[in-house]
Amino acid sequence: MTQLRVPAVYMRGGTSKGVFFHAGDLPADPGQRDRLLLRVIGSPDPYGKQIDGMGGASSSTSKVVIIATSARDDADVDYYFGAVDIEKPVVDWSGNCGNLTAAVGPFAISEGLVSVPPDGIAVVRIWQANISKMIVARVPMKDGEVMEEGDFELDGVTFPAAEIKIEFMEPGGDADDEGGAMFPTGNKLDVIDVPGVGPVEMTMINAGNPAIFIDAATLGLTGTELQKDVSGNADLLKKAEAIRAHAAVAMGLGASAEEVSRTRLHTPKLAFFAKPASYTASNGKAVGQDQIDIVARIFSMGALHHAMTGTGAVAIAVGAAIPGTLVSRVLGGSQTSIRFGHPSGTLAVGAEAKEVEGEWVVTKAIMSRTARRLMEGVVRVPAVG
Repeated sequence: MTQLRVPAVYMRGGTSKGVFFHAGDLPADPGQRDRLLLRVIGSPDPYGKQIDGMGGASSSTSKVVIIATSARDDADVDYYFGAVDIEKPVVDWSGNCGNLTAAVGPFAISEGLVSVPPDGIAVVRIWQANISKMIVARVPMKDGEVMEEGDFELDGVTFPAAEIKIEFMEPGGDADDEGGAMFPTGNKLDVIDVPGVGPVEMTMINAGNPAIFIDAATLGLTGTELQKDVSGNADLLKKAEAIRAHAAVAMGLGASAEEVSRTRLHTPKLAFFAKPASYTASNGKAVGQDQIDIVARIFSMGALHHAMTGTGAVAIAVGAAIPGTLVSRVLGGSQTSIRFGHPSGTLAVGAEAKEVEGEWVVTKAIMSRTARRLMEGVVRVPAVG
């Protein structure tokens, strides 16, 4: 059988990796496109390894990105993100990947999709088409090329690189968004009775991506756990998924918990928090209690994330900036900038929030990431129907 040759670039963005495509190089039919992308990544794979594809057998490395020149006057490129399930034939387009967002600007520049200065900082305006939000990436340039090498260290990534600053503009939800307003139930705190779990106090928020925040103690955890401490615990993962799925229904993101668990795997994300505590990160680095404002962990595609999702960081920043959320309560009060501890180390984030006529509005959330072009050329894939 003759294999297709599809132009592609393999890129790291933040603590994630994905295969990047130009929209025009993929089938226009969504079903055929998704079947092709599943085969590119190597899913569904009952062995959970994605050996026959580009996926890396984790939620952080089983991802695809589609980029197109934007028809919008206020954007340079449109960015579509697909989270590819490892064991199911599902490409979930319901949310953004904040980590791979860091690679969108460099990809657009290197592929000639935007005009930028040869030196200094290139500003790339990105329309995140999954969630209909604007993102601004500030990409360092030198001699007409994207600057990739630098001394900015991002915990969860082995090597330092050039810093890319990302601004998520007006990341909070509104009435026209899927899932509704920033706080879909109208409350900053809710209690949901989850079958098999019991009453669970939580903050449900639309910011960056839909997210659910709970106390670590709700899951019988301390908040300092690493991936290895959680991802092998089937009972704990089942409990976490039950909370996530039932909260998603309350957020208007699914008709039933069963439907959410079957078809909506990428969003909403479930994160848990605790007051700052010392622990040893996954690379052996000591994280001191005095270095952080809070400890945070997040689930992604059914497993504990090895660091922190980019959109999770955005939602945490927004939750921290608004009084009355679970995050601000754990912090002991709202803060516009925080540094939190995650399994791979620490991360600083911030958000600009203000109260307007009794409603909280977030103008932007800010964080820094790094990105690198790993491989370019064509990806080979058997023809799909």
